[in-house]
Amino acid sequence: MRKICWMVFAAMALSTSTGCLIPIYSGDPLRRAQQLIFTSEDLRAITDEWERIWFLDQPSHMTMYRTHGGVL
Repeated sequence: MRKICWMVFAAMALSTSTGCLIPIYSGDPLRRAQQLIFTSEDLRAITDEWERIWFLDQPSHMTMYRTHGGVL
């Protein structure tokens, strides 16, 4: 019975908390803002890195209209 009581107490204590038990960002508002800016810049840079790896950032040499392929 005592073990069940402790399990219920632990479940109630954990369910009332909001977010993660270990905070990712600082409690200081100025430092937290700086950390959030750095995180968003890292996420923005992921798409640039993905395009560079898969060669999606290369210029397109295709024409907007079809040509007959002969020498003009």
